[in-house]
Amino acid sequence: MTPEQLSVAVREVLAAAVDAGEVALPEGVPGDITIERPRSRDHGDYATNVALRLAKDAGTNARALAELLAIRLRRVDGVAKVDVAGPGFLNITVSAAAQGELARAVVEAGENFGRGEALAGLKVNVEFISANPTGPLHLGHVRWAAVGDAMARVLDAAGAEGCRTVALPAISAGIFGYPLSDAARVAATEAAAWARAHPGTLDEIRLVAFDAAAEEAFRAGLKALG
Repeated sequence: MTPEQLSVAVREVLAAAVDAGEVALPEGVPGDITIERPRSRDHGDYATNVALRLAKDAGTNARALAELLAIRLRRVDGVAKVDVAGPGFLNITVSAAAQGELARAVVEAGENFGRGEALAGLKVNVEFISANPTGPLHLGHVRWAAVGDAMARVLDAAGAEGCRTVALPAISAGIFGYPLSDAARVAATEAAAWARAHPGTLDEIRLVAFDAAAEEAFRAGLKALG
């Protein structure tokens, strides 16, 4: 049982309680129920503050609402134990069978596990490693290479139409002894070599140029290198 599945189960239990007249929610059953991991494993596998969140709207005590929901949650397939803690938290322990079913689903889905269409139709451009054109590359750029690529992969898995962009700085005339056009060609050579070594990683290699001449030389270098 995943947190998403448990969230749906809690919402269905809440809706059933409303339909049965056990609780009144003038604002209706919320579409989102937060499920979190407790800090201590002694407090179960998952926890939710839904009773605390809705007590005022329901016109009742949060702990009383939690006790009511706990009775119904204990009947849900895959739920082994439900405890009411503190002012009205629900601590939920799922059964070993439910955990095993989740493991089986992960193995069967393979690389497709976790993929969905929640962001289908959304176009996103993730730009990372936009280095300072007058300074050297450093460890921070390496970190953002990993973070940027990870963010793009998550968006792709959610169905978004993602585009990864790395902005490379052009070295201005005189810096490090490179003429402007030569610096652009060096950048183009290194960019093309990196892109060939990591196929499918980037959709675009863009130059942050100080003038049109550098950009023209950069694009010519990329074109010549294929």
